[in-house]
Amino acid sequence: MAENKISNYEKMKDHMAVVFLQYDQEKMIQKFALEHDKTYLYIDFVGRKYRINRLTGMVNWTRDSFQTEEPADYNEVMTIYDVLCYSKENCRLAKEWVNVGSLSSIQGGSLEKNSNFFQNAGEYFDRKTDGLIRACETLNGRKTEKGDVAYELDLFPFLPLILRFWESDEEFPASLQILVDQNICDYMHYETVMFAITHMLNRLKTECEKSATVEKT
Repeated sequence: MAENKISNYEKMKDHMAVVFLQYDQEKMIQKFALEHDKTYLYIDFVGRKYRINRLTGMVNWTRDSFQTEEPADYNEVMTIYDVLCYSKENCRLAKEWVNVGSLSSIQGGSLEKNSNFFQNAGEYFDRKTDGLIRACETLNGRKTEKGDVAYELDLFPFLPLILRFWESDEEFPASLQILVDQNICDYMHYETVMFAITHMLNRLKTECEKSATVEKT
């Protein structure tokens, strides 16, 4: 069953690579001021540098200026394609923060207020505030106010969000809050917001685990 799921994800990635090639890459370059050359478009996403092959549409990321690279996973690929291909023509930040679970145009879905998605993430980071702080700073986060941990992080250089985390105490469980720009759905579909935030939280968890490993050695 798991193999079928992986296969389906890979099929969708391949399909979207073909769809990507149908869009005007020069418009993408101009809209988002993308670094580019004859073979690739380059874009930063959650603290990593990615490149999209202009002939195949395939997406890879790197830690070392593309001396070595890794294929982007499903959440990464779907977010990058959605922003580059489907963002509104004149997308602009409203510069007003809203709770991601209360976007005015949303009806239901995984990010609605009664979802346990953020509760589960909050439980993961409970009693790991030092690691979460280091993880946010590794992703070039900018410290902000409120919460035991609070950082402004860039999904893309042109699209920030705010993460706020409170540890549990005798009265309340651990709590994680994500604030996004009110116009985030001008940049990506609502469903894609979930892909992007899931990827960001996975990156933070990975960096948290690295930090814990270093402390033990």
